[in-house]
Amino acid sequence: MSETQQEAAAPADGEPRPRWTHTAKVLVSSLWFPALFFFGFLFCYLLAFHNPTPHDIRVAVPAPAAGQLRQTLDHAVPGGFEVHPVPGGDADLRKAVLERRVAGAYLPDPAHPALYTAKAAGFEIEAVLQQVFTPIAEHGGAPLKQVELAPTAPKDAMGTSLFYLCLGLTIPSYIMVMMMLRATVLSRWKKVVTFVVSGAVMATAAFYIALAMDCIVDRPICLLYMFMLSLGVSLTCYGLIPFVRQFFPGVAIVVFVLLSMPASGGAIPVEMVPAFFRWLHPYMPLGNLVDALRNEMYFDGVELSRPLLALSLWIVAGVVLICIGYFWERHRVRVARSGGDEELTPSDLEEAVQDPTFEMPHPMPVRAATHYIGASEPMLTGRIRDIGEQPLHGVLITVTTTDGRQLTRTRTDEHGGYSITGLPEGFVNVVAGGPRRIPSIKRVYVRDGSVAHQDFVLRPRAQDQPPGSAGASAPS
Repeated sequence: MSETQQEAAAPADGEPRPRWTHTAKVLVSSLWFPALFFFGFLFCYLLAFHNPTPHDIRVAVPAPAAGQLRQTLDHAVPGGFEVHPVPGGDADLRKAVLERRVAGAYLPDPAHPALYTAKAAGFEIEAVLQQVFTPIAEHGGAPLKQVELAPTAPKDAMGTSLFYLCLGLTIPSYIMVMMMLRATVLSRWKKVVTFVVSGAVMATAAFYIALAMDCIVDRPICLLYMFMLSLGVSLTCYGLIPFVRQFFPGVAIVVFVLLSMPASGGAIPVEMVPAFFRWLHPYMPLGNLVDALRNEMYFDGVELSRPLLALSLWIVAGVVLICIGYFWERHRVRVARSGGDEELTPSDLEEAVQDPTFEMPHPMPVRAATHYIGASEPMLTGRIRDIGEQPLHGVLITVTTTDGRQLTRTRTDEHGGYSITGLPEGFVNVVAGGPRRIPSIKRVYVRDGSVAHQDFVLRPRAQDQPPGSAGASAPS
């Protein structure tokens, strides 16, 4: 093996790396994300939805009949219902359902038994109540009369439109953060403004499209709730990036998709999923938006304080994470500079590391002279000069893999500088050359989280160099 090949097969410390170790590392780094999806869907979705079972569904009944009915329900569905006695009759039962203190109410009138339900609170709950209370009423000798107190929108037959509406705001808000990481010329604060504006646009579009489909109720205040969800998800995702780095996609998927969706109570009512997801429900943003929209659209805005507080706290958490990440990155750069790290330039004090290689699969140049707060950290920088130490503007820089595959190209700025990010970890070839310059090639080892520096001194071609002036410079 040649010296160049040996160098390409070794990491920066020069120790040879076994081929099987390298292959295993590539496979793990490539497959952990689909593996997370695979097991996440099995343990979160299949576990949560394969056998919906009622747990502690609250049912209101007149106080005199509460004890007997509790025994009947415990025998029919052990642990499935909580009986809440109310002092009055028909009016109090209706009020308990409409104020969302209970999921349903039963009037055990021997002649006219009635079941009060709210389809808007969950189609499956309504079906379970009908299934359980129909034989109870018939056992008393009279058919059960069902009274629907909160029907869903005309074209929301299954009562799941709100769930898909909320889901349509959650996933794009997360994906938007991933895609904005590629906008390396935008500062941190410009990206935040983009999240705010995009959240408002998505909320408005989603609300009126769903309204045109006749699957929601026209309550414009819901636009604010939807905007709060989008903003909470996008800001929290963005704030997590400096802390979880290349694992950000996995963390975001676990929090906002794998855990949040089964705990939302949108597809399957939260009273019918396993205890873990019932416990998560009050804290996850998706479920809180579902609750806020249901309560606003179908129950005249009752019990909005908890879901709106939870959505607000997600927004606050995102802002706090972004601020902490900003100051932490600045501190880290200052510490590196104080330790004599010559690879850091003064402009690095205004730059934050926010571009894990997972989100930046394609190498691309960034501005070399001026870095923006929140922009991607360069992985490779350098300056090009002539033999007279004068900077060369417009020199073409080409970065290739060790086998010659081109990764990216850029040109030097007016100071002779260049800067590139998004490179794969390992050795790369850096080629510098101009139309009247002798090209130069260097092999450089780049690594995520650090900045490699490679300068070049380009000599003019023989025919372009004035006789007797070896140090003369010429424009590239």
